[in-house]
Amino acid sequence: MEELRLSSNSRREFLRKGLGATAMLGLAASPLAAFAKDRTVQLTILHTNDVHSRVEPFPMDGSRNQGLGGVARRAALVKKIRAEQPNVLLLDAGDIFQGTPYFNLYGGEVEMTLMSQMGYDAATMGNHDFDNGLAGFNKQLIHAQFPFLVSNYNFDNTELKGKTQAFKVFKKQGIKVGIFGLGIELQGLVNKKNYGETVYQDPIAKANEVASILKNDLKCDLVVCLSHLGYKYQSDKGSDQTLAKSTRNIDLIIGGHTHTFMKAPETIMNLDGKPATINQVGFAGINLGRLDYFFDRDSGKHTMVSAVYPVHEYGLV
Repeated sequence: MEELRLSSNSRREFLRKGLGATAMLGLAASPLAAFAKDRTVQLTILHTNDVHSRVEPFPMDGSRNQGLGGVARRAALVKKIRAEQPNVLLLDAGDIFQGTPYFNLYGGEVEMTLMSQMGYDAATMGNHDFDNGLAGFNKQLIHAQFPFLVSNYNFDNTELKGKTQAFKVFKKQGIKVGIFGLGIELQGLVNKKNYGETVYQDPIAKANEVASILKNDLKCDLVVCLSHLGYKYQSDKGSDQTLAKSTRNIDLIIGGHTHTFMKAPETIMNLDGKPATINQVGFAGINLGRLDYFFDRDSGKHTMVSAVYPVHEYGLV
């Protein structure tokens, strides 16, 4: 029987981080440990971005990414983590389409089907998800058994009206996780005929509006933004960094678009001086991001540890 194994270095590093988080929460071995454990809920967030139709690993052709990635490896890793953790969310930050012949031949059906089989909980839309037009994207939604969350594209005058959601709330062992999505400006990036009458709305204003609903009205313990704005730019162009410092109520930004390989999340203080975490894990499914949140039921506070899994290191053996 095939077994998925973690490399010793990665295992040691993750255990070190996990034990550090446990210590921060006061859960070290003691007569109160069992009681403390009952008070604590662990939430595991797994995430990808800019997979770009990369179903198989990169070919062994001498290129920089040869042998990396692969949906089968990612699926096996996700399955193993779900077997170990009861509260898992699997998310994607857009640009699911475009990049290999699978998209050219099947228009996104393969990608949507595989994500559904893997049990993705939600995704947002990237600019390349418009590459076959609104009709092409709409055609593939029948294969997506998960919602697309995007709050700053108004599709009312298009065939995608009612086919996406601004946000969704997930409940995990009493913890409420509110997730919403933000898309990048399409004008000048996507052919007009491909996005039609889609109306782009300011992502900062929309993020403040939706995050307030999730945090203040719906009382979510964690607010997550799936962003396809991009990590950072040299200009003042809107980015995840700009989003983090210009908003309130967002705890975590899972980013995409810039194909940024972040070794660890970045924390930026928001408008209220509270931390907003940004993370992104490159492109093409080379890495799977993981963030583990530990919620204290009594105080309502949480701590977080993170890891990045190069999926080829956790392949089927």
